[in-house]
Amino acid sequence: MNSIGMRPVHPGEILNEEFLEPLGISAVGLASWLNEPVGVITGLVMQNTGISPDLAKKLSIHLKTTPGFWSNLQSTYDLSQAEAERSCDSGH
Repeated sequence: MNSIGMRPVHPGEILNEEFLEPLGISAVGLASWLNEPVGVITGLVMQNTGISPDLAKKLSIHLKTTPGFWSNLQSTYDLSQAEAERSCDSGH
């Protein structure tokens, strides 16, 4: 949770819930569509990896979003994680 009580949302969760599920596309199918290794996309959907600028560009083209949409999701998540770690380290 962050300082306003919301848990950080991983971009892989958004990808899965807002795009893959409604479109009926699997992570494997998306990987093929994007010409990306399956492990990159499954890692993202499983929230084990993040979105690189190149992947943000590919997702934006194929899912009709913008690279900034994906980059902002990733940076917001990363900042939330860093804040949580800092709070734990400082004892708050």
